Amino acid sequence: MNNSHLNDVDSATLRASSVTKRFGALIAVDCLDLTVSPGELFCLLGTNGAGKTTTINLFLGFLAPDTGTVTVGGINPAVDPKAARHKLAYIPENVALYPQLTGLENVQLFCRMGGLSLQTQQLNQLMERCGLNREQATRSVSTYSKGMRQKIGLAIAYARDVDALLLDEPLSGLDPAAANDFCTELAEIRQAGTAVLMTTHDLFRAKELGGKIGIMRGGQLVESLPAEAIDARDLERLYLSHMRDTGTASSPGLVRAAS
Repeated sequence: MNNSHLNDVDSATLRASSVTKRFGALIAVDCLDLTVSPGELFCLLGTNGAGKTTTINLFLGFLAPDTGTVTVGGINPAVDPKAARHKLAYIPENVALYPQLTGLENVQLFCRMGGLSLQTQQLNQLMERCGLNREQATRSVSTYSKGMRQKIGLAIAYARDVDALLLDEPLSGLDPAAANDFCTELAEIRQAGTAVLMTTHDLFRAKELGGKIGIMRGGQLVESLPAEAIDARDLERLYLSHMRDTGTASSPGLVRAAS
């Protein structure tokens, strides 16, 4: 990915300033302040309904804040969603691909939809970079595991050379080997200067990735700290202490920290 944006923080940073989003009487995001800088990975932890996915959707421009401002590279996605999305890639929990096409054909198609025309050699290099060999790349996506589908999502992000990457529960349902592969790719993406915002239930991976960790509860960012500032057990205790305030400490979605 392009390193040139490292010198231009405003053009490569995700920002939410005093953002509130309501759905009727429900406050999904409550006065949120959040910044993700170039080369930084910010992991958002929280139970279902904490406001994590709503935050992602605000950056994507799928939702507009009721108050406050969201920007992607200095662009407000609620005002100009097309320009904002040009600066980012999004990988949801379940990557939507065309099952009748091969992995390589999916990458080629999504690139063309984004205005990119890549040569066969470039496509093959993208597949190799995201960890799919030639046999896997030319196989129907209908035969892919979730981990392989996530790698196609990464290949598309690599091709678009974006400034920011949004990930909504990308590790959910992955086996340990696939999760490890995905996290290795994230480390390389960060090194290239891309800002990464990821929602997850996996406390262990959030700590292991070594970026920033935020805990959301009731739409508020109640904690934000560097991963290096806390060990895995203390992170789990901190998370559970926040969740006890709302009676959600035993949420089945929590992936506990390793012993």
